[in-house]
Order: sequence, then structure tokens, then C-alpha cells
Amino acid sequence: MIERYVEFVGEHEINAIFKYAERLRDLSILHVNSTAAGGGVAEILHRLVPLMRELGLNVEWKVIRGDQEFFTVTKSFHNAIQMGRGEIPDDYFKVYDKWQEINANEMPLDYDVVFIHDPQPAGLIKYRRKGTWIWRCHIDVSNPHPEVWGFLRSYVSKYDGMIVSIPEFARDDLDIPQIAIPPSIDPLSPKNVPLPRTTVDRIVDKFGVDRERPIALQVSRFDRAKDPVGVIESFRLAKRHVPDLQLVYLGSPATDDPEGEVVYRETVEAARGERDVHLLMLPPNSHVEVNAFQRAATVVMQKSIKEGFGLTVSEALWKRRPVIGGNTGGIRIQVINGVTGFLVDSPRAAAHYLVYLLRNRKVREEMGEAGHDHVRRNFLITQELRRYLMAVLYLTKRHAS
Repeated sequence: MIERYVEFVGEHEINAIFKYAERLRDLSILHVNSTAAGGGVAEILHRLVPLMRELGLNVEWKVIRGDQEFFTVTKSFHNAIQMGRGEIPDDYFKVYDKWQEINANEMPLDYDVVFIHDPQPAGLIKYRRKGTWIWRCHIDVSNPHPEVWGFLRSYVSKYDGMIVSIPEFARDDLDIPQIAIPPSIDPLSPKNVPLPRTTVDRIVDKFGVDRERPIALQVSRFDRAKDPVGVIESFRLAKRHVPDLQLVYLGSPATDDPEGEVVYRETVEAARGERDVHLLMLPPNSHVEVNAFQRAATVVMQKSIKEGFGLTVSEALWKRRPVIGGNTGGIRIQVINGVTGFLVDSPRAAAHYLVYLLRNRKVREEMGEAGHDHVRRNFLITQELRRYLMAVLYLTKRHAS
């Protein structure tokens, strides 16, 4: 299967991947995260783990468990780390530690290399018996809540290395090696493969969206960091100048995000009275539907206030759609301002560029082509795979052999 990626990245890239993997085939590797579906981490692992196995590597993927209380705690930690603020009760730290112990007792951790993804299972390092442990942090930790980061840092500092999505997320208060590896999309996944026009039309029509009118789209969880209410405000401002504009906000629930339903209700209230706003809550595996809407969209938005990376940006760029993105985190390395889209800091700015792009088809097409090429060069899954293998070689001290 991996040879199918040659058409996108060339034989040299694929040969390098095989070369690195050859030196790691005697190692057992484990990935641990907090959900099997919903969100970018699970989506990446669903594609990355089979590719690693195809290379002959001994790789497993396990998901921690927790109750509603635990995921409420970890969601509050997530918000506090990314947003830098929040009220964290003292008992939240005890709840977190309790579930780390429960999962450590239930989950075999005796692997040569262990990737722990994000804060939810970070405390498992306390129960390490062997191996090289790597904390893969997918969120923005550049300006975290001091108390929450201090608590997590006591665990993170015990790891052998840390992977962040962009260099700006590296921490000066950690003495462990830190490596920047941006996330990726898979061009061969159901979410990104080409779709027939008839399939796109059928799916979009099923949800009552008119293909003959312009469509602004945001694909995101219903999360305040994604600013769904700000997206609706941008739409309202733009619609004054483009009266036939439609907005589609397409989200999915995730088992580790108990706030999603609350934010969804807030968004529904914000959209009250807007006939051309379509708020869709689809199952996490609705990859073909997401693909169809991204291809049907005239312009794609990712108006996040905080963002670790934002895979939906690369997904849209791959489909040659310009993106209006929040000027934050990993969006900045995907949206090259004025080239693949525009970076914005307010609903008014987003509305301005939305109107500009809707009125300038040639600009949309030029940005779309530039975006597709930018993703091909930087954010495809083969590149992330190669960088992971290189990180393992380095952190297990096999890079010089």
C-alpha cells in the first residue's frame, strides 16, 4: 500500500521511509491516546499505525478509558493549557491521577517505544517499567495555565522526548529533547480521495444545501476554541454583501469532549433566525460527507482562536480551496497569508476576506493551486511517518549507527 504514495511524494521519500524502518524492526512500539474516533489524533493514528505495520514494525495502538468526571477534568486541562486561563478545582488533579493508575493497571506498557498522545494519558509515565517514552503534544502549550502546566510538567519532564506540532510550542522549562513534527493528512483516505461530482451533489443536496449558491464552510468540533459563534458573526457580516451566501458548520462529537453538546446548543442559539446557516452534527466516521462538503465549498474557514494545528485546513487546501484561518498556532504554517488563504484575528476581518474571495474566482483558483502544492510538499502522511521514524531513531540513540 505504501507504494501508492509514490505519485504524491516520489520514490526518494518512500525509499527513505523503508530505510529508516529497517533499523527499527526489532522494537515494539505503542501509541496511547484518549479516543478511538473523533478529532485529528484518532484520525491520524487510524492511518499511521497500519502504515507502520506495513513497514514490518511491531506497532500497537491502545485507548485509555475514563468516566464522565475524568473527561470533564481533562477537557478543563485542555482548555486551561491552550487558553491560558480557567478555574481548576483541587480535586481535579486527584481525579486525573486516579485514572492514570487505573489505566496503568489495565494496559500493558512494556514496550520498547511508547508514544503518549496529549495530556489525557500523560501521567502514565509514572508507571513506566522500560523503554523510550515520547510525549506527543498536539495542542498549543506556548502560554498555558501556570498551575495546570506545573502539574503536567512534573510528568512531562520524565519523558525521554517531546514532539510538538510547530517550533513555537516548544517549552524553555523542559530539559528533554523537543522535536517539531506537523500533523498530516492522508491523500488516499476516504476523506481526501477525489469524488465524482454526482456523489458531491447527492451528499450536499441531502442536507438541504444549494450547490448553485456560494458556500462558506467550517469543519470543526463544536468547541469554543474553534469560535463557532464568531464564524456565524462573520457569515452575517459577509451576507450583507453576498446575499445568496450559505454557511455550513460541520462538526462531530468526540467521547473525550463532554463540552461539545453545550457548545453546540450555544451555536444553535447564535444562529437562530438564519435560514442559510446549516449546523450539522455528524458521526465521527463521516469522512465521505466531509470530503463532499469541502469539495462543494466556495471558501473554507477555520476561524480558531487557539489551535494546535487544524488538520481541516490542510484537507481543504488539498482540495484546492482557499482557507480563511485564525491567526494562531499551526494554522499559520498552513495558511500562507495572501498565497494559500488569509489569516484573520476577528469576525470582521474574516468577513472582509470572505467577500473578497467570493467575488474573485481567479484569486480563489490561484490560491487553491498554491494550497494543494503546499500540502503536497509539507503535510502528507508519508512525511509525518518519516519524521516519526527519524525521531525514534534519535531518541533511542540509533541515529548514528
